[in-house]
Amino acid sequence: MTLELFKKQQYLNLETFRKNGQSVKTPVWFAQDGETLRIWTQADSGKAKRIRRDGNVRIVPSTASGEPVSEWVKATATVIDETEEIKKTVRLFRKKYGIMFNVFGMFGWLRKAKYTTIEVKLS
Repeated sequence: MTLELFKKQQYLNLETFRKNGQSVKTPVWFAQDGETLRIWTQADSGKAKRIRRDGNVRIVPSTASGEPVSEWVKATATVIDETEEIKKTVRLFRKKYGIMFNVFGMFGWLRKAKYTTIEVKLS
């Protein structure tokens, strides 16, 4: 399985797992970085907390509402809190999403939100 499945897609649905095994599916923006996908999210978000505990995830290209447009694939996710890595993710998102990302980021800045990067690799 390659990342070709995610080319020209705007959203992916990220499935993470709670301690009790229940899955949580979340549609998110993403950017490709070589052989990985990057997600920019609040550091205290549920998905970041779940991935810190268990990096086994599933992903699928999706619509904005999370409706899959292909088949789910297994992946491994890691939360990266290093400032330079977060800046790299921001650059990739600005390139991909343009002004929409800047508008979205402004709301977070107003709330003084702290962000992190989730790096996803196909299994």
